[in-house]
Amino acid sequence: MSIPHLVMNASFVVQLVMLLLAVGSILSWIVIFQRGIAIRRAQNEYAQFEETFWSGVDLNELYREIPTDDPRHGAEHVFQAGFREFNRLMPKTRNTSTILEGVQRSMRVAWSREEDRLTQHLVFLATVASASPYIGLFGTVWGIMGSFQSLSMTQQATLATVAPWIAEALIATAMGLFAAIPAVIFYNRLSNSAGRLLGKYEDFAEEFHAILHRNLQGRDSASS
Repeated sequence: MSIPHLVMNASFVVQLVMLLLAVGSILSWIVIFQRGIAIRRAQNEYAQFEETFWSGVDLNELYREIPTDDPRHGAEHVFQAGFREFNRLMPKTRNTSTILEGVQRSMRVAWSREEDRLTQHLVFLATVASASPYIGLFGTVWGIMGSFQSLSMTQQATLATVAPWIAEALIATAMGLFAAIPAVIFYNRLSNSAGRLLGKYEDFAEEFHAILHRNLQGRDSASS
């Protein structure tokens, strides 16, 4: 009645359920560590860039320090996209609204790409969290069906007759919960962290948009 013995002697369907749950659990832990490291790195990069941005550095100098051939992430990516569009539209038009709308559109696209990057593979965690209990339940039902079949082929029903099948069913249920519980916990945690970071990116984009708006108003006042 040891767990390895029960797993090795389980029916093919129950073994397949256990294998599927084990693979889902392993992959979900890989996603958890990968996304956790990525979000932590993004938080540190945002803190560093925010400190540099609000230190009073000239925006043109800050933009020139960012290599154009080096893809940036986070708020730095939003800033790079917005200021690039700002520099592109400035020589072409004197219309403040046109320039600001172009900047806002570019920053929105950059923000959307950051959202895709931060939430990458989180859907897999949600799938494991929601599907694993049902997959384990399927193994449980199959094990109970096997126990009833074994009972129908014996003249005297004993606990020893049905115990292995019931044990297989309970193992499948336990594995389903073992895969689902961490996936639920870390999906909520990682989604919350990614959402807060995306909110900071959005706040930065609004503040940067307001800075450019003030600069354009100063230019128009000086020219008039």
